[in-house]
Amino acid sequence: MLNLQTATQLPGALIKSVQRVAVNQPREKLDILIIDDDEQVRHLLFAVFKDRYACREAGSAEAALLLLGRQSFDLVISDVNMGGMSGLELLPHVHTLSPDSIVLMISGQNNIETAIEAQRAGAFDYILKPLDIPHVEAAVARALKQALLLQERRHYKDQLEKLLSERTAEVNRLANYDTLTGLPNRTLFEDRLEQAVAVAQRAGELLAVLFISLDQFQKVNDTLGHPCGDQLLRQLATRLRDCVTEGDTAARFAGDEFAVLLTHVKGAKDVVETIGAVRLALESPFDLEGQKIFATARVGVSLFPDDGQESRGLLKNAVSALYRAKNSESDHYCFYTEDMNAKVSKQFALETSLRDALDNHEFVLHYQPQLAVDSLKIIGVEALVRWQHPQLGLVPPVEFIQLAEESGLILRLGEWVLRTACRQNRLWQDQGFPAIRMAVNVSARQFQQRDLAETVFGILAETELAPQCLDLELTESSIMSNAPGAIDVFTRLKARGITISIDDFGTGFSSLSYLKRLPLDTLKIDQSFVRDVTTDPDDAALVMAIVTLAHNLRLRVVAEGVENEEQLRFLQLLRCDEVQGYLFSRPLPAAEMGALLALTPGELLTRAASAG
Repeated sequence: MLNLQTATQLPGALIKSVQRVAVNQPREKLDILIIDDDEQVRHLLFAVFKDRYACREAGSAEAALLLLGRQSFDLVISDVNMGGMSGLELLPHVHTLSPDSIVLMISGQNNIETAIEAQRAGAFDYILKPLDIPHVEAAVARALKQALLLQERRHYKDQLEKLLSERTAEVNRLANYDTLTGLPNRTLFEDRLEQAVAVAQRAGELLAVLFISLDQFQKVNDTLGHPCGDQLLRQLATRLRDCVTEGDTAARFAGDEFAVLLTHVKGAKDVVETIGAVRLALESPFDLEGQKIFATARVGVSLFPDDGQESRGLLKNAVSALYRAKNSESDHYCFYTEDMNAKVSKQFALETSLRDALDNHEFVLHYQPQLAVDSLKIIGVEALVRWQHPQLGLVPPVEFIQLAEESGLILRLGEWVLRTACRQNRLWQDQGFPAIRMAVNVSARQFQQRDLAETVFGILAETELAPQCLDLELTESSIMSNAPGAIDVFTRLKARGITISIDDFGTGFSSLSYLKRLPLDTLKIDQSFVRDVTTDPDDAALVMAIVTLAHNLRLRVVAEGVENEEQLRFLQLLRCDEVQGYLFSRPLPAAEMGALLALTPGELLTRAASAG
C-alpha cells in the first residue's frame, strides 16, 4: 500500500494534481455517536451537541455495533464501563468498522491506569465523570479537527493511489501499444509471438507471421502531408483489425510497416486467405481530408516451424520475404525461402553503407551521348549516377536507387547529381566544346518537392550554366501521379528555358489529355521497344505510333537502347529526332566523355563500327 511518506517523495506536479482532487466537499453536519448505558449522560451530551452535529445514541456497545455496521461516524463518545461489552473492548471494532472515526472515552474511574489503557487501545482522549461541559466541548472540537485531518489524508491517499494506478496503466499502454493507431506495438507483438511459439511447440501446431508494407505511404506523406499519412495509417489499422480473428494479433512496427500473427494455422491456404482479406480490405478508397486515394500493400510470410524455431528468426525471415515481394513486379505477397537471407543481408548492408556514401564521395557520374539522327552529331548527354563502393566496386543504379527512394536519401542524391552534371557541362564549355544539353533524371520524390523549381534555379545560378543547356527527365508514372501540379512546375521551369522530357515513354500510363496540356519538349522511347524494332512487327508499329504522336504534338523523340545499325536505319526512316545507345557509346566517365565530344560524326561512326 502507498503511505504518506512515499507520497511526499513523488514529483511535485503529481502531488499538485492529487491535491486538486483531494479537497473534500464540505458536509452540512458532522456525525457523532454517543454510547453510554446511563440514559442521563446520553441525553445530556445529545442536548449539548444536537444543534451543531448530527447525533445518534446507543445504550450499549452491542447496540453501537449495529449502528456502526450501517453508518460511519466522525466521532464516537463511549463510556468505558457498560453492562455487557466494555468501551475498551468496543474500541478495536470501531476502528475496524469506521477507520476514520475518532474515539473519546468517558469514565467515572479516576485512575491513571484506565486512562493509559484507553489511549493504548486507540482512544484520542479520556474524560472523567462527572462531566465538565466546557471541557467536553473543547475535547470534542479537538477530536473532530483530528477526524477531519485523518479523513482528508485518507482521501488524499486514495486519490493518489487512483492517480498512480491510472498513470501506471497509461505507462503500460504506451509501452505496449502504438499511440497513433492503437494497435499493439513491436514490443507487445514480439512478446505474443514468443508465447505463441511456445504454445505451438507443445501442441505441434503451425503459426504464421505476416510482415506488411504499404506501397503508397511515402507518396501520401510527400504530396498530401504527414497528417494525411497519419490518417492513412489509422484507417489501415482499423481494416487490419477486421482481417484477423480473436486470438490473432495485428500490430504496427514503425512507419508503414505492420505485422500480423496468425495462430492455429492449418497450412499455407489459411495464410493466403488472410492475405486475400487484407487485399480486399484495401480495395475501398481511403478518405484523407476529403481526398480519396487507393493503396496497395506487399506482404512477406514466414511459417513456424519450417521457417524458424524461435520468434526472432520468424520475424527476420518474414522481413526477407517482404523485401522479395517489394522487388517483384507482380507478386504482392511472398513466402520465405532459404535463399532469401543472403540477398536480404546484402540489401541491408547496401542500405547501411548508402547513408554514408554521399559524405564519403563514393558516387560518380557517367555520361552517355545523345545524337541527332540526321547528322549523327552529339547534341546532348545523359548523366547517369554510379556508386563506387569501396568493397563491392561499381554498383549499378538498379541495386541502390530504390533503396535511396525508400530511405529518402534520393533527395540529397538527386540534388548532388543535378549540381555535379551542371558543373561538368559548364566545365566542358569552358574547355572549348560547343554548348550541349545535359539530361538529368528527376526522381518521383524529387518531383513531389514543392521547392524543386527553386532548387534547379539555384543550382543553375551557382554553376553558371545556361538554362537552355539543362534537360530534366521524368518518368510517366511520376508525372501522372500529380499531373495538375506538374503543369505548374513545368511551366515555371520552361519559362526559364529548361527543357522537359518524359523518360521511358510507353512503360507507364499517360493520359493523352494531360500529355497535350503538359508543357513538354521530348518523349524518350523506352529501349524495351527499340530492342526488337527490326524483328517484331508489334514493336515496330508501337515505335512508329509514338513517333507520329510526338511529332503531331510538336515534341522531339529520342530512342534509347540503339545497339546496331539496323535499328538506326529504321529510326532514320521514321524521322526519329535523336538516338542514344551502345551503338555509339556506353555511359562514360567525364574525362572519356570529353574525348568523345572532340570526335566528328564520321569518327564516331568509325569508332562505333570498330567497337561492334
